[in-house]
Amino acid sequence: MGLPYDVLLRGGTVVDGTGAPARRADIGVRAGRVTVLPSGRDERATDVVDATGQIVAPGFVDVHTHSDALAAPHADDRAGAIEQLRLAPLLQGVTTEISGNCGISLFPSLPELMPELTEHIRVSFGLGTVPPAVDFDAFAAGQNPALRTTHIASLVGHGTLRAGVMGFDARPPTTHELGTMCELLDQALGQGAAGLSTGLIYPPGTYAGTEEIIALAKVAARHGKPYVTHLRDEMSQVEVALEEALEIAVRSGASLQISHHKTAGRHGWGATLRTLPRLERARAEGVDVLCDVYPYTAGSTVLHAMLPPWTSEGGVGAMLERLPQPTVRDGIRRDIAQGVLGWENTVGNGGWDLIAVAAAPSRPEAEGRRIADLAGERGIDPVDYVCDLLLAERGEVTIISHSMHEDDVRRVLASPLAMIGSDGVPKPGRPHPRWAGSFARVLGHYGREQGLLSLEGAVHKMTGLPARRFGLTGRGVLADGARADLVVFDRDTVGDRATFDRPLLGPTGVGTVVVAGRIAVRDGLATGVRAGEVVRVR
Repeated sequence: MGLPYDVLLRGGTVVDGTGAPARRADIGVRAGRVTVLPSGRDERATDVVDATGQIVAPGFVDVHTHSDALAAPHADDRAGAIEQLRLAPLLQGVTTEISGNCGISLFPSLPELMPELTEHIRVSFGLGTVPPAVDFDAFAAGQNPALRTTHIASLVGHGTLRAGVMGFDARPPTTHELGTMCELLDQALGQGAAGLSTGLIYPPGTYAGTEEIIALAKVAARHGKPYVTHLRDEMSQVEVALEEALEIAVRSGASLQISHHKTAGRHGWGATLRTLPRLERARAEGVDVLCDVYPYTAGSTVLHAMLPPWTSEGGVGAMLERLPQPTVRDGIRRDIAQGVLGWENTVGNGGWDLIAVAAAPSRPEAEGRRIADLAGERGIDPVDYVCDLLLAERGEVTIISHSMHEDDVRRVLASPLAMIGSDGVPKPGRPHPRWAGSFARVLGHYGREQGLLSLEGAVHKMTGLPARRFGLTGRGVLADGARADLVVFDRDTVGDRATFDRPLLGPTGVGTVVVAGRIAVRDGLATGVRAGEVVRVR
């Protein structure tokens, strides 16, 4: 016998993340790496976990999070709420998160633009004042190891990049500004950032034209890293927006990841019958396109994204100066009613009755309630209520939008092109339950109960497929020498408990989670281990 293993997972059924059939095997962990062993072999170990009757899989990779700022120190923990948010993904088996999505990351920026960018980051992440970083190295240095429960990789957010070079002006960049953006992107990708993301419904990203994005995506392509996009419209014009994304991929040469693919709003329902075949056709034509999806019919975002893009021109401060003006509010009402060319217009596609407040720090009584009801109780127009709420919270309000159809969600989940991402927006209040429930919900509700996915197929969408897409070498599969990020769960009981009323309830059926070779969850409870690290994609 050789040296003892640090951890031995004995007696389990291994689902290795490749999509291959499950098989019996033991898993040994030594110095943060995996060895796959014949089941039942007598091996010595410091810590033995009895996995008999359980599934042993690679730790899940959440490809779409907004958890960039969770490992920054926060003086006001709001009665431990931020610590609950840090633990929520870990308790359902997530060991690696990819942040910087939807064009919003904590870096990069020219030093002179950082003060203006700080307000944008405060409103976007909702965790107080978290200063931006000049580059990926500075971002990595700012992640406090004592607070990191999972590993984190980050995309370069185009909105942050744009604001960090040219502020919040609604105009094309000058040649010099675009060159500077390309240089900062190239530097960050060289330092280990995972790719480029856009959020083309969010200012300042919404002010960018297609040619600007193509120029930046070419930089990502040179590094062999993906272009990841929240489309310019996921509602009535989703097919037009999808064609823009495909054009960017073809002309830049970058691989394409469609973020949280959906067809939302009453005018968009059913469009997955056309968008998914379009993606399949693009792959057949040589475009490396994939997507991700969360298993819910409601989305979540910032409240000011429900307003026309012109309201945010100039940044958060300029928006807050506009909102008290009656003429501005009348303009918002008009544009919601009539639409604006190129603007998604969530409210116009649904209504204020479908939008609930998720986080409003000084107005907790509003959390969990619909905008239409809150405005009606006060006898005022919903636009006036929204403007007043944004002013009271200095722009920091998050919402949940009940805008999707179950049939569309099921189609995307079942697609071989789709992997799983929570799109978690981890803020105190009543966040979307997807942050604490997405992975357990796919395994339990859509896998075991509805039979939409096989066990091996579901795990592949959470592990091997995303790890390969984002270049996470040694992660996402169980093989000799792989990094020891692991989850042990009961296929018969795994499931989500998080609800819109109690959004941070942990899952059932997830017993053990190993992060970097250390047991971070035992018997469904966090052990206090903080083994997460910043992942550099090379």
